[in-house]
Amino acid sequence: MNNSELLRILVVDDTIVYRKIISDVISQIPNVEVIGTANNGKIALSKIASLKPDLITLDIEMPEMNGIQVLNEINSQNLDVGAIMLSTVTHEGGEMTIKALELGAFDFIPKPDKGTMVENTKLVANTLTPMLKAFTRQRNVIKKLKNISGNREQHNIKNIASDKKATKKHVNISRKKSGKSEIIAIGISTGGPNALAEVIPNIPADIGVPILIVQHMPPLFTNSLAKSLDLKSKVTVKEASDGETILPNSAYIAPGGKQMKIVAGVDGLNRIIRITNDPPENSCKPSVDYLFRSIAHHYIGRSTGVIMTGMGSDGTAGLQLMKKNGAYVIAQDKATCVVFGMPKEPVELNIVDSIIPLYNIANEITNTVKGFKI
Repeated sequence: MNNSELLRILVVDDTIVYRKIISDVISQIPNVEVIGTANNGKIALSKIASLKPDLITLDIEMPEMNGIQVLNEINSQNLDVGAIMLSTVTHEGGEMTIKALELGAFDFIPKPDKGTMVENTKLVANTLTPMLKAFTRQRNVIKKLKNISGNREQHNIKNIASDKKATKKHVNISRKKSGKSEIIAIGISTGGPNALAEVIPNIPADIGVPILIVQHMPPLFTNSLAKSLDLKSKVTVKEASDGETILPNSAYIAPGGKQMKIVAGVDGLNRIIRITNDPPENSCKPSVDYLFRSIAHHYIGRSTGVIMTGMGSDGTAGLQLMKKNGAYVIAQDKATCVVFGMPKEPVELNIVDSIIPLYNIANEITNTVKGFKI
């Protein structure tokens, strides 16, 4: 992990099988160690107090005290510990996972429900290893900020002020291009549910265009995310269905485990959503590139592409095509990303028109539709 300090982890799960799987995976990662285990939430809180881990892997569904209750206690006691959730791939598990992310969990891992112990350990390792690297990077950044400021709250105030100045500085002259966007496309991954909960509820009810979203998530979880966002938002938010016509003032989230694109309707005027079982791209299904390509082809000079927090580079190739075809491109800034992976390459390739802190993205999206005030 290229870090001289150990990341100390407490493994919390009511099943010995998953405690072993997680512990075995962690034992193979440099600069990370398991400092203890717990089989329920009450024991976990006790060990958090005594062992002071940097991070806990936390099962959502446990007897006595479940993962949501543990997170509530962590927040109420203001405990300095991160959490990565382990969730069953069920409707209930999806809803509880979205709640956990809203309570501050860093990310989540779906529990494999098929295969051998060896196969499941490999699946967990493929997901958990980059997640721990991302958590470590975020933790180190926070430590540096604390050391610089000496006062986290005071630093955040200063950081917000500097971000607002940076927002204006990073907008280039393509802001002045003629024409308004007729569709918004958003790509997002790690840290996405909380980021979307900041952006989508601040989109005005009369935005007048459809919004299509790819959030990297497995099946069932995207439906729970859509329901959660719909309750908070002025626009309608739903998990997309194959064959439906996209409508203004509506946001469509790509179903987990499927690909989403738009195609022309038979009338040549409307645009239709197609949900396919096409192969993963960038190891992602749904893939941001897959959606962005279709937007680029069907909305030449009339679209806005938004790339937000997440690991990897999914979305870069699609944004390049959108930009080539006249799209306006917005990237979330590094300071407000949980992981500055997905926006990083588009920024470095200079295909981004605006680099925006999270709290200003909804306003920037609205500007591309309603028209900029120059």
